[in-house]
Amino acid sequence: MNDFIVLSLFFLFFIFMVQPLSEKAIATEMIGDKTEKATFAGGCFWCMEKPFEQASGVLSVTAGYTGGSSQNPNYQNYGAGGHIEAVEIVYNPDKITFEQLLAIFWRQIDPTDDGGQFVDRGREYSSAIFYHDEAQKKAAELSRKNLAYDKIFTKPIVTPIIPATIFYPAEDYHQDYYKKKPLRYKLYRSGSGRDQFLEKTWNEKKGGAKNKMTKSELQQKLTPLQYEVTQNEGTEPPFNNEYWNNARPGIYVDIVSGEPLFSSTDKFKSGTGWPSFSKPLAPQNIVEKEDRKLFSVRTEVRSREGDSHLGHVFDDGPAPTGLRYCINSASLRFIAADDLEKEGYGAFKYLFDK
Repeated sequence: MNDFIVLSLFFLFFIFMVQPLSEKAIATEMIGDKTEKATFAGGCFWCMEKPFEQASGVLSVTAGYTGGSSQNPNYQNYGAGGHIEAVEIVYNPDKITFEQLLAIFWRQIDPTDDGGQFVDRGREYSSAIFYHDEAQKKAAELSRKNLAYDKIFTKPIVTPIIPATIFYPAEDYHQDYYKKKPLRYKLYRSGSGRDQFLEKTWNEKKGGAKNKMTKSELQQKLTPLQYEVTQNEGTEPPFNNEYWNNARPGIYVDIVSGEPLFSSTDKFKSGTGWPSFSKPLAPQNIVEKEDRKLFSVRTEVRSREGDSHLGHVFDDGPAPTGLRYCINSASLRFIAADDLEKEGYGAFKYLFDK
């Protein structure tokens, strides 16, 4: 009888103590120890959760209130306390970068509207980027300058970049509203005018392949190698291409469309024989696609407007991104820092100012 009691107690101990610890260990292994926060405001926080939750590398998205002076605000009084609706994102920077989160953010809002967002009017529905450190601040400022340069919007970009303050999670019924009330969520998005605005702005103005030149025009504009690389997803020879060892300061643009893609400030010696960059200059101009050619799974990199094949991105690059954008020289045109103004890329001169 005593042995039975001892075995029973041991079994209970295992159920209530060991199992929870195992689940915690599994969760820690899945999430990892390295996490960072990003905070964005884009009007109704219901509409800001889904796009980020769908991104690989994002661990959680919480709807809430921030930017005000009152403590413990709720849905009835947050505006009176100076707070605005926002989302706090916890992400793994080894899986998704802050720059990539910024690219998602810009595609959810109207950054030219300082009086609210779409049907929701008032400061409590305004857009903002709340930075958590100097690196996020610089990345946000660069991203905003790139967006202005792209001339996607005819009005000035007014979304502010401000220090993060205390973030207060909203009530439970606001969290993951698109999952809890999918029909009402869809009706709200459509009725607010958000979906129509985003569809028109990004699909019509940055239509990628819709704006491509004809095959004949491309063949006249490009060399045979440039055409093969950008249009047929070819690969140029390593150590025998124009920019693999180019060390001059400047930026690299798409040979077809001219959209800015990479900067010499992020170029590094990878030893591969192709130009390598740790991150894009303008993430919103980069499209990444799964590539299953050559009996392996890789991530192809293309330009958004020109729809040019550029190369591939790998996860063996230097800190802080850990990424290596391995790009064909034949898909690029180099603009020296001294020539940025006359070439129409003066918005990027600040990258090289001493």
